[in-house]
Amino acid sequence: MSARLLLSVVFVADTAAVTFVAAQAPASPFERWDANGDGKLVREELPEPLRRNFERIDTNSDGFISKEEDEAVRKSRSGGERPKGTVADPRSGRVPEGVKKIADLDYAGTGNPRQALDLYLPEKPALEGPLPVVVFIHGGGWQNGDKSGGGGRVAPLVATGRFAGVSIGYRLSGESQWPAQIHDCKAAIRWIKAHASKHGLDPERIAVWGSSAGGHLVAMLGVSDGVAELEGTIGAHTDRNARVNCVVDFFGPADLLTMGGKHDDAASPESKLIGGAVQENPDKAKSASPVTHVTADDAPFLIVHGDQDPAVPHGQSVALEKKLEAAGVPVILITVEGGEHGKKFGPSVEKAVTAYLGQQLIGEPGAVADGAVKAGE
Repeated sequence: MSARLLLSVVFVADTAAVTFVAAQAPASPFERWDANGDGKLVREELPEPLRRNFERIDTNSDGFISKEEDEAVRKSRSGGERPKGTVADPRSGRVPEGVKKIADLDYAGTGNPRQALDLYLPEKPALEGPLPVVVFIHGGGWQNGDKSGGGGRVAPLVATGRFAGVSIGYRLSGESQWPAQIHDCKAAIRWIKAHASKHGLDPERIAVWGSSAGGHLVAMLGVSDGVAELEGTIGAHTDRNARVNCVVDFFGPADLLTMGGKHDDAASPESKLIGGAVQENPDKAKSASPVTHVTADDAPFLIVHGDQDPAVPHGQSVALEKKLEAAGVPVILITVEGGEHGKKFGPSVEKAVTAYLGQQLIGEPGAVADGAVKAGE
């Protein structure tokens, strides 16, 4: 309720209160748009003309705009310090120079706009032969967000000429519950492999990168190759596998049954994902948990997680790291000390991701260290 409306209501009830109410500041645009008062904005809550800027403002690609993200953009527009030192910095509403975008490719053959991907190609490849592919999967609690946010993650890599990029869309939990989401992601990977020669892609060099719910889905891609109930039969390319070569998991849930607290509520994103309260549906929760499916032949992992993450406990990534290590799977965990849910990630995280992808997909020299980095560094 704006201050102007509140004033008229109170004036009728009690004229003595007018001076107090009139002194209240009008609601900010963020507060006006936040229709349900949950302190975060999804695309649908923004006025239509502003929705095209959603991905630029949602710097951690979690499918929401927080007050902090909104304030950072407003500060930059007013001439203040721009947000810096995050992997998401290069994103904008435009594709970088030297990058070609092919949008809305239907990987499922259903015509469902959620089951589509965007392909990003360098106009002048810097490598001979087919290019390795970096695939981004968006977050949003499996109930919000869309593939348009992934362009800002992969396009800067594509602009170097050393990679091709893909951003995958998938059905959200309001439309379909688990395992629909991983079925979609695997269908998209199979589509990429089937169309690799047409677009100059290397089907044997595919990395997947995601944040939050997207981190969960890329982790699932990394650990569930050949798990029959998670493969699905979507698309025209079920004769191909959906195996990936490496995983970059930004703060994704790893074990739904141990997240605890609000995550166990029937209205939580995790419960909506599996179609019922987590603790009341343990078999489905296990099916949707990456730790359940870890085996020795899984893809290598780079995991990045802030130790002050209020949305996905840092312990989720620690548990996944231990499970992967026990199975003999190469894994690196970078803990951002003071880092939150994708916030306060500094240049060292960006450098680590770039180096890791170069190492895993191109064979470039350089080490990515397991351990901790300070927020903002």
